[in-house]
Amino acid sequence: MEASEEGKSKKKAGASRLCCLCNQRRPVLKRPKTLQQICKECFYEVFEEEIHQVIVKNHLFKSGERVAIGASGGKDSTVLAYVLSELNRRHSYGLDLFLLSIDEGITGYRDDSLETVKRNELQYGLPLKILSYEDLYGWTMDDIVKMIGLKNNCTFCGVFRRQALDRGGALLKVDKLVTGHNADDIAETVLLNILRGDIARLSRCTSITTGEDGPIPRCKPFKYTYEKEIVMYAYFKKLDYFSTECIYSPNAYRGFAREFIKDLERLRPRAILDIIESGEDFRIATSTKMPEQGTCERCGYISSQKWCKACVLLDGLNRGLPKMGIGRARGGVNGDNKDTRKPASAAKSIESKKCGSLDF
Repeated sequence: MEASEEGKSKKKAGASRLCCLCNQRRPVLKRPKTLQQICKECFYEVFEEEIHQVIVKNHLFKSGERVAIGASGGKDSTVLAYVLSELNRRHSYGLDLFLLSIDEGITGYRDDSLETVKRNELQYGLPLKILSYEDLYGWTMDDIVKMIGLKNNCTFCGVFRRQALDRGGALLKVDKLVTGHNADDIAETVLLNILRGDIARLSRCTSITTGEDGPIPRCKPFKYTYEKEIVMYAYFKKLDYFSTECIYSPNAYRGFAREFIKDLERLRPRAILDIIESGEDFRIATSTKMPEQGTCERCGYISSQKWCKACVLLDGLNRGLPKMGIGRARGGVNGDNKDTRKPASAAKSIESKKCGSLDF
């Protein structure tokens, strides 16, 4: 009897060490999202299938569309490029895919990551287009940081990068732009917009497709995909990606939200999706006055102000007043407090550095 009971317990123990999906192979990981213990092969399958279902259910693409993948060389964009290439082939999406990279001009960071993107171009057989801040705006992030320091540099980079991606998409004549924003990123953005009281952005930050009324719609196929699972997928697939963090972002406000999200995830893995769903359920009161979208008088880019944010920031740089366009109380063309000082002698000509050199 004792031997029989011992044999049964061993069988149960052996069964418990099998993948909970296929019951054939040993598990190699516990999924952060579901806490399921699964094998590598099943992980690949469910990871890719979940992204496919997100694409199909949200009608992200139409056959024949030209789609640019925002490629930085990091884990998110590398996995996105790989998975989207695979799904496009497997499910016959009929998409023409391109890699689009932005060179912000960060020595020792972006130059190295772009080498990874160039390898991805060959590995996945996707055409690559690289645009630089220097070509578009006449400034590199190295130059900007020398002028403004490390406190508000992410504001410049974020604004310039968003517009640069649109301008690159226009050059490639694409119908859609996809980015590697994952579930963690979106949950962080919901929290940041609540903390900032940014009603306009809060109302759209959870949308899987944005900019439909702009020049090029943007899609986020990884909206419900956890960052940890993207890292695991890249690791098990041995994908070639760049893993160093930006050298200019140690004090970024987003970093505090990211740490808070990670703490929540440790306590309750479902918290990330719960925050996203809460953001989806927010409703803006009809009495709330929302900014009206128009176009920038200077460069033609979409803007709710007379000048777009990129032009305001660039104007400040060129006049030697880099903090002019930062924060709610703006000087210059969109603010009430115009700066009457003459440009510094070392300031570069406004006319020589317009906001983007490409027309929409």
